[in-house]
Amino acid sequence: MTITSTADAAIATDGLRKSYGDLTVLAGVDLAVDAGTVFALLGSNGAGKTTLVRILSTLLKPDAGSATVAGFDVVSAAANVRESISLTGQFAAVDEILTGRENLVLMARLWHRKDRDRLADGLLARFQLTDAADRRVATYSGGMRRRLDIAMSLVGNPPVIFLDEPTTGLDPQGRLDVWKGIKELAGQGTTVLLTTQYLDEAEQLADRIAILHGGRIIADGTLAELKALLPPATVEYVERQPTLEDVFLAVVRTGGTAGGAGNDPTAASTSEVER
Repeated sequence: MTITSTADAAIATDGLRKSYGDLTVLAGVDLAVDAGTVFALLGSNGAGKTTLVRILSTLLKPDAGSATVAGFDVVSAAANVRESISLTGQFAAVDEILTGRENLVLMARLWHRKDRDRLADGLLARFQLTDAADRRVATYSGGMRRRLDIAMSLVGNPPVIFLDEPTTGLDPQGRLDVWKGIKELAGQGTTVLLTTQYLDEAEQLADRIAILHGGRIIADGTLAELKALLPPATVEYVERQPTLEDVFLAVVRTGGTAGGAGNDPTAASTSEVER
């Protein structure tokens, strides 16, 4: 597989480790994300996806290893990293009492932007919220709230954005709306690191996909490269074109040894993930 150079990456980690007491969550994570791409990080519940995002966004310090975002070290240059990123968590951080426009204007004030109204109008249009701009957010659907949440994260025009399971709990239409917004972000040059439990989401959005399991990245590549990890017998067995689900199950069951995937397959867990 083609490996991105960490020297030129918008996001890069080298041997990143994090433990909570006796529980090791990250056991040496290595990854590199090209600028202007969508990078999907897959993993089961408790795999460490949110912990990794919290380290990259300077909310946690790693126990060992290093990480850079937009060229800045997340520990020694944390302030520079914060100026270069936006983080959207699993739950929309919007004020339900305010309107959509008022939420955006408030965020623009916090960023000391002088073009607040023009900026708010532009983001409302970009995320298809113009018709609901003057409605209280309490009346918004889940998908609308999430789109507004992402719009608010772009007020500072960050080059890197972290989306931590952004479609959790959304209905199908809400997910599609958020997907469209993410595709537009990448199309305009923003680097997006997306964590998700939804394999179809990664297939639809990501330029590259990594699987986090046992505290390590056990597979990393484009969708086509990951599918190529499956041995011929597996492809014949399913009697159809292999999917990302096939890859995920195979590499997790083998700890990353299927087809030679993974940074350090021998160190990863071999527990199965249930369908």
